[in-house]
Amino acid sequence: MIPATLPANQTDRQPAPAARSVGDLLRSWRARRRASQLDLATDAGISPRHMSFVETGRSQPSRELVLRLAERLQMPLRERNALLHAAGFAPLYSERSLSDPALGPAREAIDAVLRGHEPNPALAVDRRWTMLAANRAVAPLLKGIAPDLLAPPLNVLKLSLHPAGLAPRIVNYADWRSHLMARLKRDIDLTGDPGIIDLKEELMRYPVPEHARLQKAGSLPASLMVVPLMLDFGGAVLSFLSTITVFGTPVDVTLSEIAIESFFPADAATAQALRQSFPATAN
Repeated sequence: MIPATLPANQTDRQPAPAARSVGDLLRSWRARRRASQLDLATDAGISPRHMSFVETGRSQPSRELVLRLAERLQMPLRERNALLHAAGFAPLYSERSLSDPALGPAREAIDAVLRGHEPNPALAVDRRWTMLAANRAVAPLLKGIAPDLLAPPLNVLKLSLHPAGLAPRIVNYADWRSHLMARLKRDIDLTGDPGIIDLKEELMRYPVPEHARLQKAGSLPASLMVVPLMLDFGGAVLSFLSTITVFGTPVDVTLSEIAIESFFPADAATAQALRQSFPATAN
């Protein structure tokens, strides 16, 4: 289900960030985590004076200290490598292509999760929401979508909110869009990835579909515990709840950035429609 090699115009690697000093990076991440120098110094077991010297470039941190600071700041693995590089050390965490034989067991695990979720839809994405794989229950939901939106690299959020994508068919568009934007904000807070920032800005420029212009986010019934995805599917409304699965304790950048989103029927009618519409996936 995950191809042995990604399409030629799709990549699971991301460009390296522009060179910055270790002090600049630490200040930036400390501000993102809303931590003072004293807070970070205390957490890392060093003096505030030493912390100040590291940030201003008056002291060169050891590799051990760089990793300790990165851990305390909860930096993603990609950004920990960048911090090590800025401090003059080799990256610690590998970044392999999904086609690398070393990631074979991980690809098999993803494939098993996706296949085992049928007839319910599920897909795997990287941290910039590029779809890496999907099970057979996803394709029927995408019929009628503009071909350019389905060409690799296929971005799941663009596909969802673009006027030529799923947007006209999302019944609760205002609530679903608000949910996705909140997730993007969390992703930006976590990673600081410029690519995710650019993605959010592009999505915010998409026009609101005609049927959703009078909708207001937060208008769902109070009885609902989560925001469902409600899709118009041939005149019937399919309602889904979703969960996110990630690899536990990854030490590879690529694996650390993969998430599997699994959609579950939110009501009996949706469950029955999936079984009837996608019988080939129910085996």
